[in-house]
Amino acid sequence: MACMAINSSQKSRSQCKNGRSTPDYVWAGLAFLALHQLNNYGQPMKQILILVAAAVLILGFFALDLNQYLTLEGMKASLGQFEAHRAAAPVVVGLAFFGVYVAVTALSLPGAAILTLAAGALFGLTVGTLIVSFASSLGATLAFLASRYVLRDAIQRRFGERLKAINEGMAKDGPLYLFTLRLVPVFPFFLVNLLMGLTPIRTLSYYWVSQVGMLAGTLVYVNAGTQLAQITSLSGIVSPGLLLSFALLGVFPMLAKKFLGFLQSRRVYAKWLRPKSFDRNLVVIGGGAAGLVSAYIAAAVKAKVTLVEAHKMGGDCLNYGCVPSKALIKSARIANQMRHAEDYGLSATEPRFSFSKVMARVHAVIAAVAPHDSVARYTELGVEVLQGYAKIVGPWTVEIKLNDGGTQRLTTRAIVIAAGARPFVPPLSGLDDVGYVTSDTVWDEFARLDAPPARLVVLGGGPIGCELAQSFARLGSRVTQIEMAPRIMIREDIEVSDLARDALARDGVDVLTGHKALRCEREGIEGVGDGVRKFIVVEHQGQEERIEFDALLCAVGRVARLQGYGLEDLGIPTQRTVAVNDYLETLYPNIYAAGDVAGPYQFTHTAAHMAWYAAVNALFGDFRKFKVDYSVVPWATFIEPEVARVGLNEQDAKEKNIPYEVTKYGIDDLDRAIADGTAHGFVKVLTVPGKDRILGVTIVGEHAGDLLAEFVLAMKHGLGLNKILGTIHTYPTLAEANKYAAGEWKRAHAPQKLLALLGRFHAWRRG
Repeated sequence: MACMAINSSQKSRSQCKNGRSTPDYVWAGLAFLALHQLNNYGQPMKQILILVAAAVLILGFFALDLNQYLTLEGMKASLGQFEAHRAAAPVVVGLAFFGVYVAVTALSLPGAAILTLAAGALFGLTVGTLIVSFASSLGATLAFLASRYVLRDAIQRRFGERLKAINEGMAKDGPLYLFTLRLVPVFPFFLVNLLMGLTPIRTLSYYWVSQVGMLAGTLVYVNAGTQLAQITSLSGIVSPGLLLSFALLGVFPMLAKKFLGFLQSRRVYAKWLRPKSFDRNLVVIGGGAAGLVSAYIAAAVKAKVTLVEAHKMGGDCLNYGCVPSKALIKSARIANQMRHAEDYGLSATEPRFSFSKVMARVHAVIAAVAPHDSVARYTELGVEVLQGYAKIVGPWTVEIKLNDGGTQRLTTRAIVIAAGARPFVPPLSGLDDVGYVTSDTVWDEFARLDAPPARLVVLGGGPIGCELAQSFARLGSRVTQIEMAPRIMIREDIEVSDLARDALARDGVDVLTGHKALRCEREGIEGVGDGVRKFIVVEHQGQEERIEFDALLCAVGRVARLQGYGLEDLGIPTQRTVAVNDYLETLYPNIYAAGDVAGPYQFTHTAAHMAWYAAVNALFGDFRKFKVDYSVVPWATFIEPEVARVGLNEQDAKEKNIPYEVTKYGIDDLDRAIADGTAHGFVKVLTVPGKDRILGVTIVGEHAGDLLAEFVLAMKHGLGLNKILGTIHTYPTLAEANKYAAGEWKRAHAPQKLLALLGRFHAWRRG
């Protein structure tokens, strides 16, 4: 199997003039350099000796031009000679071949695939398979031990924290994971040996799993070698035996993957009794974005689907997040525009309003959108909606405690968990004593107020915290925003964070970065003197500071809802989210998770995006499955100015060591922005150096979230900046900023030599 991976990589590489594959030399050199560089100079002498010995053997291999025998041409040319030696001394030749194979695999030299074919040609299927099977496993184990002895300690010391999850996974399911790599050729043979040496898997386990896992692939390759030995003319190339052998080479990875999936299924379902028939094709737990889309898709393809929601349909987005926050942002923006009406030639005025009416409008907007996600609508679409709490009591069984007091059990072929997330409340001492609101509860709690809180503390400097801090400041609250990190909106570039901070400061928000919340304190007695006073104590540069407030809003992130759904009883792994694979499958292949409960993004649009994959895989995965695509994920923060992004920013590119070019267009130059009084912000595009392929885009400015859509489309479908530049954009619109950004890139990459020649040409034309 490992040989298969090597062979396939050889086929795709360019060939040098003498017919041999030069990149194999590069691989060998890189392997040695990596071993040398990743270790400290103060390493023990034994480790140095191992490196030197390996280097000498590798260099000697190439210096003596021994690799000529490990090509298909070299093998064919020498086959007759080897046959003669084998006939004269079969045991000696067999042992020598065994030793050479062990050395080649142990040193990660190129040619293991050719040797495997040669084994079939020289020794036949049975003996050849035995030799290769044991030799490859022994050589792999030696490479594994060398990697472990020389590299593991240094790697673990340097990257121990990052490797913690991998180490835990290998300690738990290392043999199964290794078996997968051996059975299905995902990574090259030598790479598996080197990387596995860094993990805690036991040596004995590594050997026998490699032996068993590579056996099927070895059989296929050795069989192909027996057929190659029989080729004497061009007609022999199309012999039935050879065609069958190569057909097996192509089909084997797919068959192996199917077989492995079958074994895993039997393992996880072993203690469960599968129903002979099912009440439903799909049961969806959760009525938020992911759950609604999953149920809708199932109903659209005529599956029998039940959606279970315990509380409000529409989930967090409709009831607590996107919809109410944007309604509040709009009211706050209008109030701010009234204060700055002179910017538009009008008389500025301080807005007079009823805070209770503002909050009433927020709830009115929720009520207006709610029918889109209602029980009635989804029932009309063909979805059975049950109001209650669902618990998975078996891989195919869901128990529902209905809100009306009844209980119902349903069997189903597949389940989608779309339970969403909830606000994270930090474990601060005294927090419960002073009282607090979250992004979920603020809408109901503040709706009871006649005026906005005079002094509001917003804990958290992420998108939610920034949006609410700015909005309440514009509505009259004196807002203090506390963020432990050195800057707000930490996922964005520094210049974006600075712009956001300046914008919030202009609206009166006191942004405190680098301040760690320690505890909350309460003083006084209700109705006595100054009454109850509330404080939050923060630490900054080693000094404590008390900040008084009337209301405290916790906006420090959200955590997946993982309790109460039976995940623990089924042994489904969870950490911060439900553990899923690329197909959104949990430990049980018929149980899926989508949306915030599965991550990695907590956006309504990504939840809906994931839901398509979860629903389609749940209903049709026995025939074809689709890997969820996170390659192009946009998001926006709706402060003023808006911040929108897709793909990489400079911060991400630097962390991942991805080379890039930056093209930036200032929106202060845009005609429509000037006319609208919104001439601020920029469009920043990251591209592949020297090319127009887009790596990522950040837009800061009015309607940035809307402007981003063009770049999302371009990245999704592989369109570059030249295509955007060649597209007509309506004048005057904000969308022209995208075209002008593409023009800036074009100007920077104009062919200067050609332009100089054109200048001389036109001068000549003028006479």
